[in-house]
Amino acid sequence: MSRFRDRQAPVRLPQGCALLNSRRRWQAAHAALLSALAAGALAADHHAHHGHHDAAQLAPVVITGVGQQSALTVITDPKIPRQPVPASDAGDYLQTIPGFAAVSGGGSNSDPVFRGMFGSRLKLLSNGGEMLGACPSRMDSPSSYITPENYDSLTVIKGPQTVLWGPGNSAATILFERDPESFSEPDARIDASVLGGSHGRFDRNIDAAAGSGQGYIRLLANSSRSDDYEDGSGDEVHSRWAKWNSDLVLGWTPDAETLLELTLGRGDGEARYAGRGMDGSQFERESLSLRFEKGGLGDVLQQLDARVYYNYADHVMDNYSLRTPGMMLMASNVDRRTLGGRVAATWQWGNHELITGVDAQRNEHRRRGGVDYSDQPWDKDADFHNYGLFGEWTLELEDDNRWVTGARFDRASSRDHRPSGPTAGSRRSDNLPSGFVRFEGGLEALPATYYIGLGHTRRFPDYWELFSGGTDAFASLSPEKTTQLDLGLEYSRGNLDAWVSAYAGQVRDYILFVYPAGGGMGMNSAQASNVDARIMGAELGAGYRWAENWKTDASLAYAWGKNSSDGEALPQMPPLEARLGLTWERDDVSVSGLWRVVAAQTRVAEGRGNVTSRDFDESAGFGLLSVNGAYRFNEHFKLSAGVDNLLDKTYSEHLNQLGNAGVGLSASERFNEPGRTLWARVDMSF
Repeated sequence: MSRFRDRQAPVRLPQGCALLNSRRRWQAAHAALLSALAAGALAADHHAHHGHHDAAQLAPVVITGVGQQSALTVITDPKIPRQPVPASDAGDYLQTIPGFAAVSGGGSNSDPVFRGMFGSRLKLLSNGGEMLGACPSRMDSPSSYITPENYDSLTVIKGPQTVLWGPGNSAATILFERDPESFSEPDARIDASVLGGSHGRFDRNIDAAAGSGQGYIRLLANSSRSDDYEDGSGDEVHSRWAKWNSDLVLGWTPDAETLLELTLGRGDGEARYAGRGMDGSQFERESLSLRFEKGGLGDVLQQLDARVYYNYADHVMDNYSLRTPGMMLMASNVDRRTLGGRVAATWQWGNHELITGVDAQRNEHRRRGGVDYSDQPWDKDADFHNYGLFGEWTLELEDDNRWVTGARFDRASSRDHRPSGPTAGSRRSDNLPSGFVRFEGGLEALPATYYIGLGHTRRFPDYWELFSGGTDAFASLSPEKTTQLDLGLEYSRGNLDAWVSAYAGQVRDYILFVYPAGGGMGMNSAQASNVDARIMGAELGAGYRWAENWKTDASLAYAWGKNSSDGEALPQMPPLEARLGLTWERDDVSVSGLWRVVAAQTRVAEGRGNVTSRDFDESAGFGLLSVNGAYRFNEHFKLSAGVDNLLDKTYSEHLNQLGNAGVGLSASERFNEPGRTLWARVDMSF
């Protein structure tokens, strides 16, 4: 029985993106394969698929806020339509989850923030592999290379409460995953969607698969574009973008307990940035991964999971391709190759489960500059290595109580390959122990479940901190050391579901960027140093069905941080945010309203922040009203539509960059977000 999913189609970029012949051949090959899959799917017997749809005839929905599977873990399907207008990248989509925000640079490629924590404090993986960007100031943030609709599930594990997926996850672990296909007999399927909206927004997605009990082939392709948007005052903001991604998956399933899966992927794009001195004229991605799973190995050894991956980012930024050039033309070409792997074994005996394994990663960074960069040789400036050993143990007790604990040890190192400077040619390395212990239990009297956990993790400084944090950063920055208490409660009775998760932590050697007074943003304008910090906050939410066809939901998120070294606020903290939703649903129709309310942020540390942005001043609060609806015509077609910022408010997010004078914006004020935006999407399944 095959499963049903979504995706996008033709992968042709507009003028302005330089497409190489190799990309055209890649796209042509996928187009031919797509045609073959389409013919097979339309000719196939669909009775099995029809049964799948009939089994879950819930009203169609548009996601306005992601509910939680537990107070600690969030799991959702990133292909379900969401409001605001369906996401163009991972950073955009994650903002649907309470506690997430993003540093916005324009229309696309925002950089996610969770609980006020930024950058590599979030362990962001796609199919178990890490895609690292190349821009020294994170113009191509790792999340910009991930198209959410290309994945079947999104999992967020809050805090340092797992050791299974690599080091440094002090804020959260974020997993975008694809499920293996499952065909019991020769069959095929196609899921596709088309979206159009204001400001020239146009998306095409397709996810097609064919296979049998012995294996499968799957093609995922998408293209997405948008013009410059207008804010609520009708002023145009420099923000046009376009991107495409395509992945081919080949799976072999010789028996029910064995999977061997090969994935090949490519992508590219361009993006204008309202808050930067240059735009991104190339975001080329190449990906290759191999996955092996074997179950049923014995009475104690239950499963073996092995993965190896290769990701390559080739990024170009300039000030002339996507904007009117100034007196001086500038361009920079940077790339990053990442090779990694992981082997994990699952052991079970009695009421015990133990997952043990090893992982490793190597990545190197190169750069070349000048308007004629393509004729220049590459200069390698950095490489990183990490080798880790981990184990996570679960003890099941009576009454659904359990203990979960884990530990890992990593050896991380980096070498400075720059030809000059105080640390040129030097290497540094650190040992990084980390671990956690957590108790999960039930309260029958409420009824409710709860957890309380204590975790500690050490994070090696990343490329942006070591190589964009000033001349002394490589030698002087110490690893961050986060110790955090996480606790939560989930309640469910009758028509009411509610949850709360809270945290309090201490960060020794927190890495902070300090910008010179009156200075601009830029990779050489800030100095990174270590300070001590305290953090705390909470997310809470509730859903209540007060009539057969009516339900309401609400969430609240708050993050607080203090620089303990000087008594000031910790910068780049998102303000208090609430989301209130009301939904009517019946059979094949749903209609929803969303009111997003963001408070003013008065706790700021001017001139301090991260490699991408800094605190400028206090920010004003705002409220946005949005509406959406969805209608299922039949088991093959569904329509979703929405209006974001219905009242056409003019507003800016607190986590923002100053406008850039080179594109006609004030260089002393935040740029504004989109005004009223209309969109509609059609989903198709065969």
